[in-house]
Amino acid sequence: MTERFGSYQNEIYLQGYGGTLPLCSTDATKLEESAKELMGPGPFSYVAGAAGSGATARANRAAFDSWRIVPRMLTGATERDLSTTVLGTKLPGPLLVAPVGVQSIVHPDAEKATARAAASVGLPFILSTASSTSIEDAAEANGDGPRWFQLYWPSDHDVCASILARAKAAGFTTLVLTLDTWTLAWRPSDLDQAYLPFLQGEGCAVGFSDPVFRGLLEKTPEEDQPSAILRWIGMVTGTDHTWDQLSFLREHWDGPIVLKGIQHIDDARRAVDEGVDGIVVSNHGGRQVDGAIASLDVLPEIAAAVGDQLDVLFDSGIRTGADVLKAVALGAKAVLVGRPWVYGLAHGGEAGVRHVLRSLLADTDLTLGLSGHKSLAELSPEDLRRA
Repeated sequence: MTERFGSYQNEIYLQGYGGTLPLCSTDATKLEESAKELMGPGPFSYVAGAAGSGATARANRAAFDSWRIVPRMLTGATERDLSTTVLGTKLPGPLLVAPVGVQSIVHPDAEKATARAAASVGLPFILSTASSTSIEDAAEANGDGPRWFQLYWPSDHDVCASILARAKAAGFTTLVLTLDTWTLAWRPSDLDQAYLPFLQGEGCAVGFSDPVFRGLLEKTPEEDQPSAILRWIGMVTGTDHTWDQLSFLREHWDGPIVLKGIQHIDDARRAVDEGVDGIVVSNHGGRQVDGAIASLDVLPEIAAAVGDQLDVLFDSGIRTGADVLKAVALGAKAVLVGRPWVYGLAHGGEAGVRHVLRSLLADTDLTLGLSGHKSLAELSPEDLRRA
């Protein structure tokens, strides 16, 4: 038997007996509201906002509500195994800490807090290229925890190669290439406040700490931050790469490569043809294309088409244990979770992130057992019905 994540509820109840309440809500659907009271309007809108009218973000949640779990009884699910294997590595649960940039606008400990929390729970921490913390400092905070690196592809080949080499040297084992954010979408929640944290130097630590990037500047970022900011932003945005350029990444990265942002079945098949190791079915949490299809709505057909040839992961809209199980039942090996733990970071730094991750794992564990299953491997589309 693996760790019983569901026992976290017993810990909470016992602490309550002594007069201690949870740091923040155990209901991830309520965290956004309480985090809004703690964060400034600019940072909050940057985290919570979506593209355009927000239709895609709403569609993500509606897609989960359109499926219902059909519980089974008397299955002997007292002991449960929440573990899964992703890219050949066994994980204690089907969760990964999604790459989220600019965490310094949420909490001063930023990515260091998240890296420590992820390691303490045993979940992979994915560092964003838009990090407020250098690759090396984030890795040090993560310690012996599993960690992946997410790439916003720089247009300068030498800078890109340098960043990849640094990530590899710092113990990041898997490369996650985000495909859908080569330029920022039209985001009214940010535009109405004219708020872009990168222009304030937030979220630029990966570039500013890179020796090759620094060598391109007339003055260091410490001496002339505005020029460095504009050079870095121009390098990591504005260029849409092509499938045939993936060979460059393979030349400079000898570990697994995962493509994040797949929504079309033909793109999933092309990913197989290109020899990548995994994909993330994702619409960036509704932050990029307004009116796009919900990620969960395309997950089953993509998983059926390519799930036996590469690892299919999922993100966009995960909030509850039931959401996790629905995604797994529909073909995902594991899910990436973003906004909920970011709100936990706002509530209490490392402790807040840890609380949110443990809560989601406990919810997933208990819902797995109460729906009549002893392991994730038992889940299938037959356990769900359309509402």
